[in-house]
Amino acid sequence: MAENSGKDFVVGAVIGAAVGAGLALLFAPKSGKELRGDINQGTVQVRDRASEWKDVAQAKGLEWKDIAQAKGQEWKEVASEKGSELKGKTKEITSNVQSKIQDIRDKSAKEENTDEVNEENTEEQN
Repeated sequence: MAENSGKDFVVGAVIGAAVGAGLALLFAPKSGKELRGDINQGTVQVRDRASEWKDVAQAKGLEWKDIAQAKGQEWKEVASEKGSELKGKTKEITSNVQSKIQDIRDKSAKEENTDEVNEENTEEQN
């Protein structure tokens, strides 16, 4: 909203200056030649002001663009770092889960072997 109000102000100031200069020239008691000269002079002044404001707006636009690019690069780097951290944590968690799964499988295999040995011993005793 602040950007629009600044832009609106500049546009309003240019229009107001042009209208005010035109009205002042039209209602001033002058000859046609003087009036045309004053209108030309007023037009040149308004054009010069508008050119100055355009230059200021371009400079501010470039400044904001540079700031936006710097912030964008900064956020990109932060996102990349966070992504790398998450990737590392994911690998670590995956490794831990796989290790635990293997431990469970090993324990289960030992229990099956123990059960088979117990069954064989029971059969031999009978």
